Amino acid sequence: MRVMQCWRQWMLCLMMMFFSMQTMAKGWDTYKSRFLQSDGRIVDTANKGVSHTEGQGYGMLLAVANNDRATFDLIWHWTRTHLHNTKNDLFYWRYVPDAAEPVADKNDASDGDILIAWALQRAAQKWGGNYQQASDRIQRAVIKLLVIDYAGRKVMLPGATGFNKSSYVVLNPSYFLFAAWQEFAQQSHLRIWNQLIDDGMTLLGEIQLGKIDLPPDWIALNADGSLTPAVGYSSRFSYDAIRVPLNIWWYDPQSLHLGPFQRLWQRYPRQTTPAWFDVLSGNAAPYNMEGGLTAVRDLTLNETANLSDRIQPEQNYFSASLQLLVWLAWQEKR
Repeated sequence: MRVMQCWRQWMLCLMMMFFSMQTMAKGWDTYKSRFLQSDGRIVDTANKGVSHTEGQGYGMLLAVANNDRATFDLIWHWTRTHLHNTKNDLFYWRYVPDAAEPVADKNDASDGDILIAWALQRAAQKWGGNYQQASDRIQRAVIKLLVIDYAGRKVMLPGATGFNKSSYVVLNPSYFLFAAWQEFAQQSHLRIWNQLIDDGMTLLGEIQLGKIDLPPDWIALNADGSLTPAVGYSSRFSYDAIRVPLNIWWYDPQSLHLGPFQRLWQRYPRQTTPAWFDVLSGNAAPYNMEGGLTAVRDLTLNETANLSDRIQPEQNYFSASLQLLVWLAWQEKR
């Protein structure tokens, strides 16, 4: 009898995994049909059809999750052909298809670099091949060019140039990809990734800038260790920083650092939660969350019955990407 019960439980788990993967594949198929071009370029439909390393990294991550090696290789081939900076092994952050020079800005974006390296490492673990070597080269370049010690913290700059102002550094908290850093540490055994995790979490815990204890999209870490909204950027917790709670949850669903996001969003009904907040004034957006932003909210508040990978016709690239990433994180951690 006990053997039969165990067998039934085992079969039930297999069936749940099968249906879960089937559902994810349907969402991935929709995503590909809407945002992936035949050459491997992921198109940002809300930003004049440009592409960037963030989107290429998201596409590669989702391809691995859906065991879609052909699409992974297609995206990776386009990325390294058009965006790879052979001088430093990082990636040009933006591609403008209709421009005379599609890659005019030669800077990188560290979240894109990390996402690509993370996807390559996961691809190596799933399929073998030379993906790990490619990931290792990117990881070494990130450590060499983007990770610095500043104000007693180990931090990752948003790009190789333009963010270290000497008296302060500009940081983007949504680039703190804790789960990726953790997997890099597990693979390479380099302490630097765990130091980034520890100091990144500490910095998030120290953000108390105004009326709302949430990170703005961009922050300045001053030489004395204090934090302020970065000069030249808005003071909103908005479309960049919405990824912060997702990144925290993906690393640790029980993290106390989720508390500020939970306390704020719990004040609002699900359908009328403002899309952004100004952390200094407390002012809220005059319109509400929808799509992928709502998915981040649902995940953070553990309202997982609302999670789905079904992409709606009106969703743009960013909203759909967030929704599928939330779905992936939940599948991995539940």
